[in-house]
Amino acid sequence: MIDRDKLVARFIRYVKIDTESDPNSNTTPSTKKQWDLANLLVEELKEMGMQEVNIDENAYVMATLPSNVSHDTPTIGFISHFDTSPDFTGKNVKPQITENYDGKDILLNKEQNIVLSPKEFEDLLLYKGQTLITTDGTTLLGADDKAGIAEIMSAVEHLIKNPDIPHGTIRVGFTPDEEIGRGAHKFDVEKFDADWAYTMDGSQIGQLEYESFNAAGAVVKIQGKIVHPGYAKGKMVNSIFIAQKYIDALPKNERPEHTEDREGFFHLNQVHGNVDYTELHYIIRDHDKSIFEARKQQMLDAVKAINTEIDGDRVSIEINDQYYNMGEKIAPVMHIVDLAKEAMQQLDIKPLIQPIRGGTDGSQLSFMGLPCPNIFAGGHNFHGRYEFVPVESMIKATEVIVNIAKLQAAMKK
Repeated sequence: MIDRDKLVARFIRYVKIDTESDPNSNTTPSTKKQWDLANLLVEELKEMGMQEVNIDENAYVMATLPSNVSHDTPTIGFISHFDTSPDFTGKNVKPQITENYDGKDILLNKEQNIVLSPKEFEDLLLYKGQTLITTDGTTLLGADDKAGIAEIMSAVEHLIKNPDIPHGTIRVGFTPDEEIGRGAHKFDVEKFDADWAYTMDGSQIGQLEYESFNAAGAVVKIQGKIVHPGYAKGKMVNSIFIAQKYIDALPKNERPEHTEDREGFFHLNQVHGNVDYTELHYIIRDHDKSIFEARKQQMLDAVKAINTEIDGDRVSIEINDQYYNMGEKIAPVMHIVDLAKEAMQQLDIKPLIQPIRGGTDGSQLSFMGLPCPNIFAGGHNFHGRYEFVPVESMIKATEVIVNIAKLQAAMKK
């Protein structure tokens, strides 16, 4: 049996370490504080008996659990990221534990009257009677993806302590900067040397994902003209109002808050500006490659139309692709999805096979030659004050890893 108390203690230890990444940094990792958890993981991996434990100059952590069967099996990897989102603070995280959740509101913070309610988050009701770990309402929790790290660490430790459980060679990898789209940029696939891997970076129990968005980032730059407002007639050009024209040029019903399933979106996630100059930062997402390309063209066309309307070239745009739909690379090796599906079913977990509506290192890794579906880690409401994770889901995710290892042992390379 998985050591529940140790799993919880491990997770809480990790989330208390601030590892927020920074999209405005050019270093890897993007913040020095990510090294704190990376180095801790290296020490813990060594202490538990993992082999070939190393950390490179960019804070990528890798380690090996050698095979304990006599025949050659495929080498399988498990990967999670240790940074947390810059969308909401991850500093001074104060985890709170609610035992035997009763299905009612959870008061996260009495002083600020912050409440986690099933009226707003119906998923809570899936976990009545279970143990929930939440925030105190002032930070994110960091289950994305420290739950995944805790599960991988607990699974390999369980296998080490129970050598009677057969398994092939298992590789583990922990990455920085996934939350800013760079988690796989400097991941050494050749060094990792696995036939395939799984990211433990999903949400609800049972999630098994092998299709992802095609993704791009865009920065719209708007140059205005600043003069004294008392003498502005016929002279001032307010870049903020032009920015509003651009925002309104994209379809309002194709924003994240209005889309689901396979529907893509335009997401305005940052605005910086004043009268003289404004920037709009967008992310563009779609599972369908042709629609993805059309979305990028739509943004380019909006720039052209507004420049024509205002009779000037005050608006420009930079668009950079980030990753592509990993389903393209996993479809030829669907047995790796079937393996994870079987591992779940053996634990009476109903696999929820669906496309990812978020980013994952697995998208880039799959195109780098390491097919990498995504498995649930258990958390909900990522990137904000209402984040929570059921302990029972974390235990199940850990057991899925162990079950995959058992199934791996019966395979021949």
